[in-house]
Amino acid sequence: MNAADIPAVHELERRLFPVDAWPLQMFVDELAQRETRRYLVAELAGGIVGYAGLMCIEPIADVQTIAVVPEQEGNGIGSALLAELIRESRRRHAEDVLLEVRADNPRAQQLYRRFGFEQIHVRPRYYRDGVDALIMRLRLDTEPPSDQPREADRP
Repeated sequence: MNAADIPAVHELERRLFPVDAWPLQMFVDELAQRETRRYLVAELAGGIVGYAGLMCIEPIADVQTIAVVPEQEGNGIGSALLAELIRESRRRHAEDVLLEVRADNPRAQQLYRRFGFEQIHVRPRYYRDGVDALIMRLRLDTEPPSDQPREADRP
């Protein structure tokens, strides 16, 4: 992701997360922190169809955001974005990757579990509409180096 992508990413953010959308300035601020952040976009036919971001302050990496347009869900875009965030976490020598996921989003929870994330906590009423957040963690020292879903979890 670069500065030129921010308007399109922000438009998607507002579409995909109407209650909890980040303000445009937050994307600007995040991109400015290159020492501790990494943001990606997924493009298809010249348009952005997904994006993801990571904050890493050793020894912890935190998935800040990950999103794919509904029309492209199930096509591997979310998996590719997450795999790259995990690779970036390893490059930055993180020991764990953390993330929050909505308790009412089983599709995202399933994706994270396929990559080896485990739920470690619940933040009650974390989101603006009162939905709980599940805190999930991936321990990098115990995961296979390929950053792919574990074989046992594949359909």
